[in-house]
Amino acid sequence: MDIYSDAQVSRVTGDLSGFELALDKPNGSQRKALLFIYEGAESEGIPLTATADGNNLVIQGTWVEHLIEYPSKKEFVQTHRVKITGKPTPETFRGNISIEDLGIVNPENMQLKRVKRVWACKAHSAQ
Repeated sequence: MDIYSDAQVSRVTGDLSGFELALDKPNGSQRKALLFIYEGAESEGIPLTATADGNNLVIQGTWVEHLIEYPSKKEFVQTHRVKITGKPTPETFRGNISIEDLGIVNPENMQLKRVKRVWACKAHSAQ
């Protein structure tokens, strides 16, 4: 997979933040993608579908979050529509991301650098 990232760890808090995008190798007009959203810690990849539009990709799908409400400890599900548009190169992925119901409704600029592996794999391979 091609992995692009802007993930970073805060020197002050130690929290992990940012995005990572993993794209499978091109095979026709559609590709599979995984989006990792880091909001303080590692996360599972959100499966998305990428469709080629010339040199650009349109990546979209639904992010399903399984959450727990406190103090009742009641479980609930939240869904968010995710859409990323952008252009991958061998070194970078530049584009826009929008996530409904998460405060990223207006497309936000995304500039990710090519990396060798997703954050979780980096962290575990260093141990």
